[in-house]
Amino acid sequence: MDWARFAQKLASMARDLLAQESVDATLARITGSATELVEGCDAAGILVLRGKEVRTLAPTEQLVVDSDRLQERLGEGPCFDVAHAENGERVFRIRDLTREQSRWPEFAPQAHRLGVGSMMGFLLYTEDEELGALNIYSRRPGAFTEAGELAGWLLASHAAVAFSSARTQAQLEQAVATRHLIGEAMGILMGGHRLTEDQAFDVLRRYSQENNIKLRDVARRVCEQGSLS
Repeated sequence: MDWARFAQKLASMARDLLAQESVDATLARITGSATELVEGCDAAGILVLRGKEVRTLAPTEQLVVDSDRLQERLGEGPCFDVAHAENGERVFRIRDLTREQSRWPEFAPQAHRLGVGSMMGFLLYTEDEELGALNIYSRRPGAFTEAGELAGWLLASHAAVAFSSARTQAQLEQAVATRHLIGEAMGILMGGHRLTEDQAFDVLRRYSQENNIKLRDVARRVCEQGSLS
């Protein structure tokens, strides 16, 4: 591998990641970079695992989605192993999926039939019971070397920082938008029913609790309909 060229591309990618305008755009840049920077990579995606529920983010090909759905349906596979590893393992590299039937008797042969020859995964973050991993696929067995694993790990390290930053920014923006929405809904209730600020907020809060509806959705209803009736 030409490490000087790789370093240049990685630096360019790092700058691009921080310039993306949304979480989705950041994730798409991460997975797209994997196919560019990691030798042997045919497809990439980010798998988010919460308990046994799997979500696929920014897949570069349908193969990624199919593999993730397979792990979810079977409840076994490399990402499940990483999620529950007691040794803190953050990377896996599967050289040849046809030789992994002892570890994953159901996943390995079915993934191979999907077209997966070899794969790698890199843990991006853990939050409560949620795991995120950058998964890299090749249709050829033995496609990933130790150099490829190192390249993937370096990419994932940058990706984890950018992903976390993008998520935090999105959460802040959502919090601000929610606060404005609730404030607008309170103003409508105060004007229409001659309520104080505390009384208006209490109306929203009680309706949210009694009907098991998120407070921002209750506020949106008031803003759209003019009342809760």
